[in-house]
Amino acid sequence: MSGHVRIAGLGPGDQALVTPEVTAALAEATDVIGYIPYVARIASRDGLTLHASDNRVELDRARHALDLAARGRRVVVVSSGDPGVFAMAAAVFEAVEAGPASWRDLDISVLPGITAMLAAAARAGAPLGHDFCAINLSDNLKPWNLIEKRLRLAAEGDFAMAFYNPRSKSRPEGFEKTLHLLRDACGPDRVILFARAVSTPEENLNVTTLGNATPDMADMRTVVIVGSSRTRVVDNSRSPIVYTPRFTPE
Repeated sequence: MSGHVRIAGLGPGDQALVTPEVTAALAEATDVIGYIPYVARIASRDGLTLHASDNRVELDRARHALDLAARGRRVVVVSSGDPGVFAMAAAVFEAVEAGPASWRDLDISVLPGITAMLAAAARAGAPLGHDFCAINLSDNLKPWNLIEKRLRLAAEGDFAMAFYNPRSKSRPEGFEKTLHLLRDACGPDRVILFARAVSTPEENLNVTTLGNATPDMADMRTVVIVGSSRTRVVDNSRSPIVYTPRFTPE
């Protein structure tokens, strides 16, 4: 088969953070498929068809990509950040597993990108410098009680935590519950970073504590990072430096 699927990460926003590998895949693509704002980042050109769709049709989008590739098209499925982190790579492989046997023989590869979590951490310093975990706070695809369980266990394990999709207009209460749970588990002095729209003109970083954090500090363009008990803040003339030491005393 001459068609293929490339599942590509576009990074956190700045075009300079798109990898050369992804740029090359886009240059040879006949079709680009993805969520509306991500496809909008791709420049139109002759020979390229852009297929933009809503956020909650991931499996339909994946099946569309696989069907086009089976017909010989060179397809790039785009996600922001890295496609393997709460994004389209898993959806494509889920569609492969459930779909026609012929899809398993397609040329499919994942092209990594810089995640919003890593871009946010880099802007602040090194808050993920030791053990950490990433948790998606959206309960669209999993129940809230499972999210709460994972939050409690991550706090008990003293992980630094990165949160994706913290607060939307349709579910503002989830992040408020998260802050209450973490204050109880970690105390009010734990460092928390709100990093919004990192690497774009709207970028904003806010370093504070759980005791001073409020739900309205986050939205769907914000990555939230909560430090471990070892995370430190170093004063700086431009902005605070947040880092987690690489060692833990016995």
